[in-house]
Amino acid sequence: METNRQKKIAGVIQKDLVDILQGAARDGMKGVVISVTKVHVTSDLGQAKAYLSIFPSDKKEEIMEGITANTVMIRHALALRTKNQLRRMPEMMFFIDDSLDYIEDIDKALKGEDNPIKDNISGKKKK
Repeated sequence: METNRQKKIAGVIQKDLVDILQGAARDGMKGVVISVTKVHVTSDLGQAKAYLSIFPSDKKEEIMEGITANTVMIRHALALRTKNQLRRMPEMMFFIDDSLDYIEDIDKALKGEDNPIKDNISGKKKK
């Protein structure tokens, strides 16, 4: 269970991370939207896991590689922004939040555009 302190720190990191990533997307990648869907901070406040939603989703892998490669720079930018609120900046880890893609797939299936059951049926029985 998350403590209030963890939630507060996660909120601070999430807000500043949005500014940093969207600023980078505006500068270098036109038409790309990066949103931070959730930040989870460990109980020792040593690590923060940020879940990102990236649109358009066909650029997801490429953008995640760029973010991962620049983790040190992003963490430094966060540390500068949060120095008055946080004594120590947690290590950052980034993950793709594909829940929006999942919702979109369900939406398509409900509209009859995609049938995930029919598409996954093969002649073989599952073990």
